[in-house]
Amino acid sequence: MNFLLYGANGYTGDLIARLAGTYGLSPILAGRSEHKIRPLAEELGYDYRIFDLSDSTAMDKALGEVPVVLHAAGPFERTARPMMEGCFRTGTHYLDITGEITVFEMGRRLDKKAKEAGILLMPGTGFDVVPTDCMALHLKEQLPDANELKLAFSALGGGVSHGTATTMAENLGESGAVRKDGKIIRVPTGHKTRWVPFQEKERFCMTIPWGDVSTAYYTTGIPNIETYMGIAPSSYKYVKLQRYFGWLLRSSLVRNFVKSRIDKRPAGPSAEQRKNSKSLVWGMVRNETGEERQARFSGPEGYTLTAHMSLIITKRVIEGQAPAGFQTPAAAYGADLIMELEGTQRQDLPIQ
Repeated sequence: MNFLLYGANGYTGDLIARLAGTYGLSPILAGRSEHKIRPLAEELGYDYRIFDLSDSTAMDKALGEVPVVLHAAGPFERTARPMMEGCFRTGTHYLDITGEITVFEMGRRLDKKAKEAGILLMPGTGFDVVPTDCMALHLKEQLPDANELKLAFSALGGGVSHGTATTMAENLGESGAVRKDGKIIRVPTGHKTRWVPFQEKERFCMTIPWGDVSTAYYTTGIPNIETYMGIAPSSYKYVKLQRYFGWLLRSSLVRNFVKSRIDKRPAGPSAEQRKNSKSLVWGMVRNETGEERQARFSGPEGYTLTAHMSLIITKRVIEGQAPAGFQTPAAAYGADLIMELEGTQRQDLPIQ
């Protein structure tokens, strides 16, 4: 079963390419640089295509060969729209591994166009945002009248890839976001903190603009959403300084300096680091009377999870499970989608 994997030379794209065969899939590897794509394709025995997203003719030709593209070349705020437009023209289903709120909101705005083209439009098929999206729906099903949702994630071990780090660098100094009364509003990053009872132990967390600020609303209809990330308490004081020096962090001088440092680091966590790491998720819903439900989840390290879940979803799409229009993972495939991945555990916490 063929699909197009664009950005196969990136850290996560490479992981996906190497795991595809275990799901009975044969990706056509694609990207801008032949000297990066061709050696990987020859090593794995796959076909490849070389094109830039600005070359609509070459892109449409490649997309026309497959039923679905898995887009793994960020930053998606810049790359998602041209690939989506190509999918509209060719009738190709669109998946990507983004976690960027702007891309999810763009996908939502393109819902009608996707339905008219008869294609699935699903950003966020990896750690951003499958585990948290499934957690949101799982809790919503337990408390249908919930009007407040809090989600948090953390990691035990691991690290970040060049792509993730670069996206973070390009957002230095930017504000955070929450959803309030159904609308996304801007707030300072880390404007709220809390201790979260993850599976391993309680961890200090702060609010960040995670993708679920967008997606969880479309999955559950819950109008008030906050997302949190684990952080060392000692590091939080530096986060608060962004409120005063955000203008400096947003400068091209600072961002380019940070990206130059990123380029000198390893492409991402090693296989051994991934093997010995875990991803942790916690969620809570509350209704107007104060009734609550909580649950927590643990699973493989984030990049490993992204590669596997992206392939699980890609296979479903190829097999015909591709509802037209903008979709979130849990809305399309249910709260137990994440439980299809080996090594995952979910636990409902006692009702208080």
